[in-house]
Amino acid sequence: MTMTYTSVLVTLMLLLSPIIKLLLPPYTITAIMVTKTIKYAFYISLLPLLTMQNTGLMHITLSLTWLQLNNVQVQLNFMYDIYSLLFTPVALFVTWTITEFSLWYMKADPKINKFFKYLLIFLLAMIILTSTNNLFQLFIGWEGVGIMSFLLISWWSARTDANTAALQAIIYNRIGDIGLLIALAWLATAFSTWNIQELLVQSTTINIVPLLGFILAATGKSAQFGLHPWLPAAMEGPTPVSALLHSSTMVVAGIFLLLRIHPLMQHQLAHTACLCLGALTSLFASICALSQNDLKKIIAFSTTSQLGLMLVTIGLNQPTLAFFHMLTHAFFKALLFLCSGVIIHSTADEQDIRKIGTMHNTLPITSSCMTIGNLALMGTPFLSGFFSKDAIIEALTTSNLNAWALSTTALATLLTAAYSTRMIFYTQMMLPRYSTLLMFSEPISTPTRPLLRLTMGALMMGAILMLTNINSKPQVLTLAPAAKLLALMLALLGATMIMQLVMMMKNYSPQQNTPIQFSSQLAFYNLLTHRQTTKSLLLTSQTLATHLNDSAWLEHMGPKMLTSSQQTAAANLTTSHRGVMKTYLTMFLLTLITVLMF
Repeated sequence: MTMTYTSVLVTLMLLLSPIIKLLLPPYTITAIMVTKTIKYAFYISLLPLLTMQNTGLMHITLSLTWLQLNNVQVQLNFMYDIYSLLFTPVALFVTWTITEFSLWYMKADPKINKFFKYLLIFLLAMIILTSTNNLFQLFIGWEGVGIMSFLLISWWSARTDANTAALQAIIYNRIGDIGLLIALAWLATAFSTWNIQELLVQSTTINIVPLLGFILAATGKSAQFGLHPWLPAAMEGPTPVSALLHSSTMVVAGIFLLLRIHPLMQHQLAHTACLCLGALTSLFASICALSQNDLKKIIAFSTTSQLGLMLVTIGLNQPTLAFFHMLTHAFFKALLFLCSGVIIHSTADEQDIRKIGTMHNTLPITSSCMTIGNLALMGTPFLSGFFSKDAIIEALTTSNLNAWALSTTALATLLTAAYSTRMIFYTQMMLPRYSTLLMFSEPISTPTRPLLRLTMGALMMGAILMLTNINSKPQVLTLAPAAKLLALMLALLGATMIMQLVMMMKNYSPQQNTPIQFSSQLAFYNLLTHRQTTKSLLLTSQTLATHLNDSAWLEHMGPKMLTSSQQTAAANLTTSHRGVMKTYLTMFLLTLITVLMF
């Protein structure tokens, strides 16, 4: 236990050392310093994990009293269980690889040191979120990853789209944060504690309201359906930011929150909400990814689809299986984004897959790594995604749930293989549709070394994690062949169908290709929510202001009211005297003469 505390403390101090150096002369940190710091922290973070595996400890908790707010005692808690001790090395490994890749990708940026400082703070906020046992401390890390995502997505602030995407991210996450604040306020009022271990004792008496608040918070942070538009829009940031955002920080924070409080969610409505919301998200994102042409947006929608699959697993009451898929997903998703970064850099910032082709000749290492990443995403046997994704499909087929959730998730799995195969086909197998004046070749050392490192993780991490006690629930030993082969058959069917469709499309010219408006326009969701809803609200507000405000104050109580009342009174008083103007003038003259004489 002492060794575990020491290793964790050394890891945190290493990560904080560049930040502390900013307080000392010469008040600067370098990109290489941040990369080496994260590298050493990764090696040290393996020690407590190995210690736990050898000793059989379930968790270690360090608790200190922090604040006393009326009847709520806020504690500074650090809990190191299988979740935090496995997630921390994975996050550090992926971040180390991304920062090493960023040394090449961002070398022309004049503020590269500031960029690396933001990446480090982003990582620290995520580690705070995952290693705590207190909901208030978790909220600090929760807001930390939110504000750092805003700063990193809008890194190229001269671009209007980058600023708009950053605003979308922060606004949609604010909507989700409302749910987390409601849950925190409810728990503080009802139980006078935010300590998760203390709440577990009273889990049977917790109302559904805070549970729905937690689900709303996870919906915003993990981009589930309804609060999903910010995730594909976040592709306006640099590619290393997209890789870090989608693999081991930010988007998995919502799923990790539900994993932490999962013993509290033993409620049928909460499980049903997670199951249906996750299935809908997975299918919707897969349909949108199928007709996208932007390379990074296809990978972004695949992230949304996989996050929906994790939420489905939580709805199945299988939290460790969802965490298993989260870990394997981090490797091949970071790999896909870094491969797309190499392609974009090598083709003069071209992201349209219809204009890219024959990358297997010009970028052989990147193309091979990208193919392995896509195969892992599809759930190809014996790659990392297979061990987690196949187990999720098996859990679906052997659970008592409605047929809608099962069929929706199965269709999403089929479409995942379809758009992954389409991306491979367009970027690597077809000839370029547009000629480029840029002569490029693959850099051998700097960008490819991180790719190979992540490729090894995508190949072997699933098998390595199976050796741990992460999946502690007993599995079904006997399974029908159809259920066992369902995930593999869906992947093969999706890949075969898309290959046939793409080969048929080769005979058509670009002018004959009619775009599929429903999926290419994201089911018109952004148009309805960002444009039509805003326009309708503006017109409604204008109409109400005109008809109510102006009508009430101007016509009924203001100048028009006085004018109309005077006209009405004059008309009523002079009705009987019309046509006697001569009499009026005569009386006026007689009165004037009388006044002048006397």
